[in-house]
Amino acid sequence: MFHSMSSFEDSYQRPIVSVDLAIFALTAAGLEVLLARRGGAPFAGAWALPGGWIHVDEDEDLEAAARRVLRDKTGVATPYLEQVGVYGSAARDPRGWSLSVTYMALISLDAAALQQGGNVIDVAWSPINGEAVAEPLAFDHAAILKAAIARLRNKVEYSTLPVHLLPEAFTLGELQAVYERLLGRSLDKSAFRKRMAEVDFIEPIEGEMRRASNRPAQLYRLKQARTTVFFDRTI
Repeated sequence: MFHSMSSFEDSYQRPIVSVDLAIFALTAAGLEVLLARRGGAPFAGAWALPGGWIHVDEDEDLEAAARRVLRDKTGVATPYLEQVGVYGSAARDPRGWSLSVTYMALISLDAAALQQGGNVIDVAWSPINGEAVAEPLAFDHAAILKAAIARLRNKVEYSTLPVHLLPEAFTLGELQAVYERLLGRSLDKSAFRKRMAEVDFIEPIEGEMRRASNRPAQLYRLKQARTTVFFDRTI
């Protein structure tokens, strides 16, 4: 005896599936993450990581869904994006069994134009202190954020990842400052510049300089958009 497709589908409950983003930027205060205040149940009024449902008629794959959510919330279309993990259980969402595919994005603060809409009534940058933010987060987003922060800080030690927190044009001094702020320690200037030259991932912008107090500084850019190079040893 064969069941119709509709009766077959009705016999299985589908989990709630969303894409959630830990969107990082560097401000004058340090590393911050974008939070969205929820306008409806569950957790109405609580802060959470920005996210959204997968649009099966629009999103080609998971990364496309993540890029759409990011674009909708920040206006940024081509950031550094990396999947952090998949989180699922029967208890994380009171509406039922749910699954969250989580990404982290690194963007330059000056490129972001924060937007709200849908179930979001406010968006704001929140400083990261240690492995968390001051605000209690909805669902299991505190644990997700902790994992994303750990991933980011670990990669700073052996990759060019921090460059994605800078504007499109930057000086070597600004690049070193980003590393130092994320690592929480000073780096030797000559050793840092030697390492950057070795991995060969940036190029000078011909004729572009930034005026400084002592002498103009050469501006650089990524050789290839969204490039991330891994070092053979920690910085």
